[in-house]
Amino acid sequence: MLDHIEHLIASVSNVSNSIAHDLRTPIAELRSRLEELALTRPPAAETFAEIDAAVADVDRVMRIFNALLRLAEIDSGARRSGFVRVDAAAVAARVVEFYEPAAEQKGVRFSFEADGATPVAGDPVLLAQAISNLIDNSLKSVAEDGAIRVRVGCRADGAVEIAVADNGPGIADGDKPKATERFFRGDASRSSPGVGLGLSIVEAVAKLHGGVLQLLDNNPGLLAQMVLPVATARPAP
Repeated sequence: MLDHIEHLIASVSNVSNSIAHDLRTPIAELRSRLEELALTRPPAAETFAEIDAAVADVDRVMRIFNALLRLAEIDSGARRSGFVRVDAAAVAARVVEFYEPAAEQKGVRFSFEADGATPVAGDPVLLAQAISNLIDNSLKSVAEDGAIRVRVGCRADGAVEIAVADNGPGIADGDKPKATERFFRGDASRSSPGVGLGLSIVEAVAKLHGGVLQLLDNNPGLLAQMVLPVATARPAP
């Protein structure tokens, strides 16, 4: 128990340090932009361009806070009270439809496959958020003319599997155990936009639903799959 408490304290400390680090950059950029505007008083067109950039800095800070609030809500388990019987394939289909224009614009081959009935007891909003995060990560990582495949089906053991596979750079074996840590960003993702909370949310959603998130090699690329228990006749309270 003492080891567990010590680990939790260390985790809180690490997350706090990460939050401070990730918030410092956009806030510092915002202050620099506003200070420069106040000192130089540039023409209107340049001023509005800097205001737009400042708004983007504020949006980045808000995304960090919103993601942390969502994680706190998931960790509390409060959302379990709203669990209903839901078709995982139908949820995934709606998310895929939302991302199709972005994939088409980037020239990415985007496919979806559903295999039979996939009932789970869960929160459809959180499941959609988790699937969105997985697809969004793949879209950021694959190159133009890359490929992303989303598949939902039942495994031989009866569990429901929601899988997103791509042919991007993937995640190094040494980084896989750390990839779901909050604010962790591997070498392959440092140049892409994001704050390092996407996979943390996916793992939290999977655990809330009694499942797991698995990160596997797609050779090439990443195969990320949520494995969830199939719904019983009535969702657990």
